[in-house]
Order: sequence, then structure tokens, then C-alpha cells
Amino acid sequence: MSLQNSLANSYSDHVARLQQLSAQVLKNERLDALVIHSGQPIRQFLDDMDYPFKVNPQFKAWLPVVDNPHCWLLIDGESKPKLIFYRPVDFWHKVPDEPTDFWTEYFDISYLKNPTEVGQMLPYDRSNMAYLGANLDVAKALDFGHINPEFVVNFLHYHRVYKSDYEKHCLREANRLAVTAHQAAKDAFFAGESEYGIQQAYLAACEHTESETPYGNIVALNENAAILHYTHFLKTKPSKHLSFLIDAGASFHGYAADITRTYAREDNEFSELVQSIHNITTDIADQLKPGGSYVDLHIQTHERIAQTLSQFNIIKVPAEQAVESELTRTFFPHGLGHHLGLQVHDVGGFMADERGTHIPTPKSHPFLRTSRGIEADMVFTIEPGLYFIDSLLGDLKGTEKEAMVNWQKVAEFKPFGGIRIEDNIIVHRERNENMTRDLGLN
Repeated sequence: MSLQNSLANSYSDHVARLQQLSAQVLKNERLDALVIHSGQPIRQFLDDMDYPFKVNPQFKAWLPVVDNPHCWLLIDGESKPKLIFYRPVDFWHKVPDEPTDFWTEYFDISYLKNPTEVGQMLPYDRSNMAYLGANLDVAKALDFGHINPEFVVNFLHYHRVYKSDYEKHCLREANRLAVTAHQAAKDAFFAGESEYGIQQAYLAACEHTESETPYGNIVALNENAAILHYTHFLKTKPSKHLSFLIDAGASFHGYAADITRTYAREDNEFSELVQSIHNITTDIADQLKPGGSYVDLHIQTHERIAQTLSQFNIIKVPAEQAVESELTRTFFPHGLGHHLGLQVHDVGGFMADERGTHIPTPKSHPFLRTSRGIEADMVFTIEPGLYFIDSLLGDLKGTEKEAMVNWQKVAEFKPFGGIRIEDNIIVHRERNENMTRDLGLN
């Protein structure tokens, strides 16, 4: 079945589920309707140009309109959702076409020429309606009685971690685009390109502009791979290509892929270390199971990182001591991964219930991005890493942990920067679907 048919066939159930959730939260909070704003462009300071537009995630949860500001959705949980679609009269810019795609039959669509006239197209009495969006001044000017009410937002965020079949199709396609681009980036690295050249090869392969990727790509050669959020894209080629870390995704209908790979230029001990992190990624990903604990998997990953540090003679103490002393946090300072969907770091990962009761992470693991239990229809990233970061290594100097490290070995690995391997996984009731590996990116 073609992707378009898969999307069309699964979209009806997706909208029906959102309608059901909307009806429930409106009843719970005694509200008349949800009014979801796609958002407005943000003007650059002291300029006459806007930043790239980023749509409200609550809006694109309903329909794949990700590039049109000033649109509105009116949801009452019973009637057919109403879409107010912005189509100005404008000879300066491309005016959006009238939508005709598979999703349009599920909405009553009307057209807005001027953003200031939207009040005439919304119900007159908005005192018991909830505005969901970023433009609070607009919501106040339109006299909405409720603006981003906490319990409504928490309810929607809690349920957003469960992905419909339609959403899974979108996530698979985002992964397909990203995997294609990752292969092109790998080829560019082995061809000796600069970070900038690799980035251009990536964007060309997935046919994205920089503003269309779900986050700023990380393209790091050699020691730059030790910088967790490195986004500089040096145009000068290094004197020698030792290693390459790329953390880059793609978007499809508003859904994100988030994939990381690390490569060694030669077959050496660093390439063996990379393979060790690959093994940790796939082994931990296999253990994502309904009823399981993501926190436990994170702690287990630290144990596996400690074993790797010991195996490669990077530390001088047993793996158990490296974990107990928190030495592994020097080499693996971030969380195991996160929920994935409409946002790269998708919401709802710390919620125990629909009211938003917070599930704290262990004090010794403050950078975990989810503490919620694992359930079917959730989508996660699994991304262990092992890095040689100057500032974190420097923190060990003068402490009891300094003697636990084989500094000669650290010095040998530092020019390679670090390693991160990240896969995107759908948890099904009876199995896991590793979208990234299934598409051939190993």
C-alpha cells in the first residue's frame, strides 16, 4: 500500500480519537470549545523580516498544516471540527493553495483573508472557550475566557504519548527521509568533506531546508564530537578526518525523526568502541517493553557504559565501582533518550496521570527526559553515548575519581571527540519496531 493510501486510511481513526479526547476534556473542565491557533510569525528585532515560522504542536496534532500562520481550529467534541484557513490577498508572497488533500473532508473549512478579522469567524461569546496557542495578546484581545488552561494542556500532553496508526506512518516516513540523508552524510564524510559540505549533502538528500529540519543538525568532525550540541558547520576541512558524529533528523507532516550515528575513518580501536555503543543501543532498545521502566533502562545503560569503559581500559576500577561513584556520568552525561513525535523531545514523559502529576527522576540522573512507564503505542529514542569532554574530565582533577581514570587512554581517544548512537523505536504490544534499523541504517 502506498504511503498516501496508508495516511488516508488511518486518518479517520486519528481524528476520531482526538475528537473523543477533546469531548472528554471539555466535559471535565466544563468548557464549550477548544480554539487552537496555528500561531503567528515572529518579527526579527529591528528588522522587517520574520523568523522561520514554527507551528503550534497542538494545531499540527490535528492536521498536516505546518507552514501557514494565522489558522484556527474550533473543536467542540461533537460537531465536525471547523478550520479557519488563512489565504490572504498578497502579491508579495506565495499564497497557500486551497487545501484538497486527504484530510480536508474531516473539517468544515472557511477562509480568512486578514488575521484581524478572525473574530468575525469565531463564535461571538468566547468566555467559556479555551484558547490554545502562543499568542496571548491575541487571545486576550479576542476575549477568550480561558488561555492555555493548565488542566486542559496537561490532559492533552498526557495522551499525546500514545501514537495512532496515522502518526506511526508519519514517523516512519520521517525516519525514511532521515535515513536517506544519513547515508548521504556518511558518504560525504568518507569522501573527505568539511562539516559544512556534509550538512549540505544531508539537506539535499532529504530535500529539506535548514528551517524544515525538526532541530538544528549536529555535524561534528573529530574532537568537535565531544560537544553535545555542536552546530557550527566549519567550512574548512580538517587536516585529517578521524571521526564523524551526526545527530540529524527529518520532518514529515509535522512529525520528527531524530537519529544519531558515529563513524571512524579507519578500522582501529575507536571503531571498536563505536561498535560497542551500537551494541548497547540495540540491546537496550530490545528491552523497551510495556510495563517496563525507562528509568531502569537508563541506569542499566550506565552499567553497560561502565563495562565498556573497563573493557577499553579507559578506567582503572571495576564497572560496579564506576557506576556507584557516578564516574560514568563524566563519560555519559545525558539521558538515555526521550519520547518522539510532534516534537523532537515530545511531551508527557514525566506525567503520572491526566492531571499532570509529576514523576520525578532520580537525583543522580537529573538529565533524564522521561520517567513515565513504558506502554504500547509509545515512541522513544534510545541514544547512549560515550564522550571525552574537557570540562567534565577537568572536574575529576583533585578528586578521588582522578585516580580511577587511565589518563593515557583518555588522551588517545580525545582527538576522536565522542560517540552517540540513536535509534527511533515504536513500542508495540507484542514487539518493538526499530524504524531506524528497519530502514537499513546500521
